[in-house]
Amino acid sequence: MKIQKEYGITVKKGDNLSEWYSQALLKTDLIDYGPSKGFIVLKPYGYSIWESIRQVVDVRLKESGHQNAFLPTVIPESLLRKEEVHFSGFNSEVFWITQAGATSLQERLALRPTSEAIAYYLFSNWVSSYKDLPLKLNFWNSAMRAEIKSTKPFIRNSEFLWQEGHTVHTNSKEAEEEVRFILDLYEIILADYLAIPVLKGSKTRKEKFVGAVVTTTLEGMMPDGKALQLATSHNLGQNFSVPFEIRFLGSDNQEHFAWQTSWGISWRLIGAFIMIHGDDRGLVLPPKIAPIQVVLVPIYKKDQYDQDVIPKSMELASELSKAGIRVHLDTRDEFTAGWKYNDWEKKGVPLRISIGPKEILKGELEVVRRDTLQKETIPQNGLIKRVTELLDLIHTSLLKRANEALQRSVANASSFYQLKEMIQKQVGFVSAGWCGNENCEISIKEETGADIRLIPFESTPKWDSTMRCVYCGKKAEANPLFAKAY
Repeated sequence: MKIQKEYGITVKKGDNLSEWYSQALLKTDLIDYGPSKGFIVLKPYGYSIWESIRQVVDVRLKESGHQNAFLPTVIPESLLRKEEVHFSGFNSEVFWITQAGATSLQERLALRPTSEAIAYYLFSNWVSSYKDLPLKLNFWNSAMRAEIKSTKPFIRNSEFLWQEGHTVHTNSKEAEEEVRFILDLYEIILADYLAIPVLKGSKTRKEKFVGAVVTTTLEGMMPDGKALQLATSHNLGQNFSVPFEIRFLGSDNQEHFAWQTSWGISWRLIGAFIMIHGDDRGLVLPPKIAPIQVVLVPIYKKDQYDQDVIPKSMELASELSKAGIRVHLDTRDEFTAGWKYNDWEKKGVPLRISIGPKEILKGELEVVRRDTLQKETIPQNGLIKRVTELLDLIHTSLLKRANEALQRSVANASSFYQLKEMIQKQVGFVSAGWCGNENCEISIKEETGADIRLIPFESTPKWDSTMRCVYCGKKAEANPLFAKAY
C-alpha cells in the first residue's frame, strides 16, 4: 500500500538542508530513487534541466573546436592496469562484470568509472603524426562508481551523467593552455547560465586526479558550509601517453610521446544550484536553464472556460514562444489558481503570469518573480520586452546574492586552534598557511575533517611571505583554502 505524501515541503532550508534538499528533489518531480542504493531516476522535469545544461556546454565546446564521440561502457581490466597509479585510485569504486549469462568471463570487465583507459588505448591507434593533432574529443555519457555508503542525489551517486573531454597535443604548452581554457570556460558557464560563483585554483598533489600532473578546480560553497567541487580540468602530461604508447612523428622527423588533458562536469551542477538558490517554498531555477521560464495561469470560473480568458492566454503563450521564451499554459481545471501558484513556486519557474477577465479588460497582466515573489503589473502590449528584462534581472539577482554568500564564506585562520574552531562551526572556506608537506595536510584532515579544497590562483588574502604553516609552524609555501566537503 502506497503512503500518501504531504504535498508541500515540510522543513525549512535553514533548519535541515539535507532533508529540505531531499524533499525538494522528490516533491518537484525532478527525480525518483532507483531500486538499487546509489542510483536515481531522472524524471522528465529533471532531465530537461540536464538537457539545457548539456546544450549550453555542447555549443561552447563545438565553437572551440571540440568534437563529440562515443565510447563503450565496459573496459577490460588489462586496460585499466596499464596505468597502475590511475587504476589504484578507482579500484575501490569499480563495478565488475564477471560473467555473461551463465558463462564466466576470462577477463573481468569494469563498468566505466572514467574513460581515460579505453580512450587512450584507442588514441594510440588514431595518432601517428603531428598532423593528427591536436585531437580534441568530448564524450557525453554516464559513469559508474560504487558509492554505496554515502549517497546524495546529483552530488554523489553510483551512476551519474556527465561530459568528459580528452585531448592530445604535440607539446606541453598547448596542453597547459587547453587546461586553463576549459577551466575558464566552465567558470563562465557556471556564472552566466547557472548563476553559480566559484573559487578557482589547483588541487594539492594528494587531492589531484589520479594520474594527473596538475588538477585545476572550481569550488563552490553550499549553504551548510560544505564545499562542493563543481568542475575539474587536468593536465595529464605524458603520464598516460607513455604506458598507452600514444606517440606521433613530429615535424622534426622524430618520434615523441604526446601531451594530454582531461576535464569534465556532471549533473552535480544541478544539485549545486538547487542548494544555493532554493528557498523554503522549493526550487528557484536560473532562467537560462529553466525548462519553463514563464508559466501562464488563466483565472476563470468553470463556465467561463470557452470565453475570452483561454483564447487570450493561448495568444500570449504563442507570442512568448515565438520570441524564444519557454512558456507553459496551465489550463488544469481540477486545481484552483492558488494551488497552481504554489505548485509552480515549488517547481521554481522564474516568472508566473496571471490573466483573468479584469486583466483582459484593462489590457494588463500580473507578473510574479519567483526569486523575490515580487508582483508587478505590466501592459499586455509590452509583454515580451518586460519578460525578457525580468528574466535577466532574476539571473543577475541570483548571481549577486550567491556571490555575496560565497565571499562571506571565506575566513582567515592564523593558528591551528582557530582553524579547527572555524571548521567545527562550518563557516565555509578557511584560508591558512601551509608548508606544502603532505603529512601536515593529512593531519589537518584527520583532526578537523577538512581537506585542502584548492590553492587559489589568486591568493585569498594576498600572499604574505612571512606566513607560517598553520599546523607545524614552518614557513608556508602556499595559502590554501580548507573546508569540509561533500
